[in-house]
Amino acid sequence: MEEFIMKKVAVVGCTHAGTYVVKEILKEHPDTQVRVFERNEEISFLSCGIALYLGGQITDPAGLFYSNPQELRALGAEIFTQHDVTAIDTAKHTLQVKNLQNNEVWEEEYDKIVMTTGSWPVIPPIRGIESSKVVLCKNWEHAQELFKRAPQAERIAVIGAGYIGVELAEAYNLKGHAVTLVDAQERIMPKYFDEPFTTKVEQIFLERGIELALGQNVIEFKEQNGELLLKTDQNEFAVDLAILCIGFKPNTALLAGQVAMLPNGAIITNEYQQSSDPAVFAAGDSAAIHFNPTGKPAYIPLATNAIRQGRLVGQNLFAPRIRSLGTQATSGLALFGTALCSTGLTVAAAKEQGIEVAQVFLEDNYRPEFMPTTEKILMSLVYDPQTLRILGGSFLSKHDISQAANLLSVCIQNQNTIADLAQVDMLFQPHFDKPFNYLNLLGQAALAHEQDRLLQ
Repeated sequence: MEEFIMKKVAVVGCTHAGTYVVKEILKEHPDTQVRVFERNEEISFLSCGIALYLGGQITDPAGLFYSNPQELRALGAEIFTQHDVTAIDTAKHTLQVKNLQNNEVWEEEYDKIVMTTGSWPVIPPIRGIESSKVVLCKNWEHAQELFKRAPQAERIAVIGAGYIGVELAEAYNLKGHAVTLVDAQERIMPKYFDEPFTTKVEQIFLERGIELALGQNVIEFKEQNGELLLKTDQNEFAVDLAILCIGFKPNTALLAGQVAMLPNGAIITNEYQQSSDPAVFAAGDSAAIHFNPTGKPAYIPLATNAIRQGRLVGQNLFAPRIRSLGTQATSGLALFGTALCSTGLTVAAAKEQGIEVAQVFLEDNYRPEFMPTTEKILMSLVYDPQTLRILGGSFLSKHDISQAANLLSVCIQNQNTIADLAQVDMLFQPHFDKPFNYLNLLGQAALAHEQDRLLQ
């Protein structure tokens, strides 16, 4: 174990991961000199709550911040908000800082540096994209701009049908706007769910009056007569506001060529969150993470990954102590009263990576039919047909199925098989489930599928 000697630690960026890094470092080593540099005025903004704020489901945006500079200063950190790190020299252990309020620039030395710079929306080279009627949706400043401008925009186009895009489409539909959801893919949320799930959600959107423009590439934005013409390779839509949420890329240009990265720029770390440079650690949207279903590093920008990685940095900064467990990319959302959750690989993702998988679907009530009410659950299970190891699964229901995805995540992490899932002990009580929990039934359906396949 490395003996702790008080060191200078620079933390670059302070949202999800950065906040947890600072808290953990100062809990473990309260005498450390921790200096945090954040280009925005705020820290720890919970960006995944933007749609809830814009849709009116939450009225007090203060809840979207789970820390503040005062709290971190009270722990002993030096916080420099509205300060931008403009250069990093890992050979000299220096970084260049610019005060965005007075343009003062200085050089800062460090012993260890933590990159928690997060990500930034992908902005494709579309003609007219610089229009003031085309806005981003990532940080608190964007949220405020949308909150201010959306009430005057009767027609809103959302570009990108991933998690943020579909949540924004729901939020603005609930607020009475005419919403058009545009995506180059043929389905919504294709990274997270296979076709039977996305088809059900698309039908819900259509029934709510949301226009779907899927399988269409945006080629131009053009302001005309006070409105914005959004042109795709197939159609043209007249809107008042367009919101870009196509995807995210890591904010890691400061370290380009200095540490190992994935092709998209995500910093590759070991199991202790340490990069290829021993003095550089990374966490959150700026870092790759070990994806257990494939056994490879992947870019999975989720808040759950960010806070776990941030905590690990604080625990391992001065000595390797606690290994990362990796991730199954478990995630979920609720749209118009319908819950969707997924974990691990989808069949589409497996095909993209050349991984052979089998899949089974099952739809069943979550509790006995003799109960006054029940709800159906659409389920899928993805597994290795050779080893029968569970690799992924998805759930859709009006019932809360979030903990089912969490349990399946543990099964993937622990390399359980479909036979394990079929028999694992779960409680039975008619208020909650059937004698065999619906996850048991899903495992049993997979076993039956395998028996049928072997008989063919």
